[in-house]
Amino acid sequence: MALSDPGQPVRKWLSGAAFIYGLIVRLRHWCYGRGWLASSRLPCRVVSVGNLTVGGTGKTPIVILLANWLQAEGRRVAVLSRGYKRVKGLEHLLVSDGTSMLAGPAAAGDEPFLIARRCPGTIVAVGADRAALGRWVLAQYSVDCIILDDGFQHLGLHRDVDVVLLDATDAAGLDAMVPAGRLREPLCGLGRATAVAVTRADSEEDVAAVHGRLRMAGIPFHDAIEVSFKPESLVSVQAENIQPLEWGRGQKAWLVSGIGNAESFRRSAGSAGIDVVGETAFRDHYRYQAEDVSRIRADAQSAGADFVLTTEKDAGKLSVFLQLQDSWWALRIRADIMHGEERLRRLIMGGRAQGLESSA
Repeated sequence: MALSDPGQPVRKWLSGAAFIYGLIVRLRHWCYGRGWLASSRLPCRVVSVGNLTVGGTGKTPIVILLANWLQAEGRRVAVLSRGYKRVKGLEHLLVSDGTSMLAGPAAAGDEPFLIARRCPGTIVAVGADRAALGRWVLAQYSVDCIILDDGFQHLGLHRDVDVVLLDATDAAGLDAMVPAGRLREPLCGLGRATAVAVTRADSEEDVAAVHGRLRMAGIPFHDAIEVSFKPESLVSVQAENIQPLEWGRGQKAWLVSGIGNAESFRRSAGSAGIDVVGETAFRDHYRYQAEDVSRIRADAQSAGADFVLTTEKDAGKLSVFLQLQDSWWALRIRADIMHGEERLRRLIMGGRAQGLESSA
């Protein structure tokens, strides 16, 4: 007698929900394509950095890299973000005016706050409607290039360049739509992309797995930009003190994170030569409380940790709970373009956007 699978009803429900969600997404895209839903244009160049899946693919380091590239070329740059999980407040909020920080991580959201800190001179603003937010920013500041943080599904605003990130360590995330999988939209949505960047592309096997799924889905693409995220330095959570990676090598650290990919943070810490003795991992965008910090402090001391190591995204939220004697540091990460840097620079700086098919 065949045994029944207790998980089969759940899988069927998830697959059915994913099918319905996929139909809704396709209908939305079709309505924009037919012009039944309007897409606004802003009077400046607009570059989007986004992804197809839920979770962390490394958008923030890429946005920081592109903003700094543009600024180095003398461009006046603004970054627009939804400000996911921020405390509800003003419809449009200025996080940085390019000179001063004007909002903290609670009001701004984790990623916009970090982008503003890492990109001095860049205007950073948050708001749900990116088209309206862009007009609001342009009414106040002379900007010639806007970067959309997580903008690929924001079809209400025209983009000159759409860079879509795929995580090489999460190839299985491309297999199904949410809630059965991690796809926000079908893989055929990559047809709207100007360029695809495979992030965390340190393993040829992982990159090949992503390319294999694209081929199986019939995506006409063969030459992805490849990106690796490398530890750069250690930044004090309480002050502006920065130490080179060599300072932390061989020391014992307790890890703390509330991000979409805690495994990536663990790998980065290990690659920096830090001896990880324990970890506290929270859900993405976690709002820390004083009791969390007290518990982490006790766990780190019990494990014999020399310091607590967190992410730059978490650091701004944790700093308010620390004591003077606490040795808490953030691991600063940089994006390294391993393959396709010249092509990406040309697209971002205003070269002809050829589209996904012609990049092969």
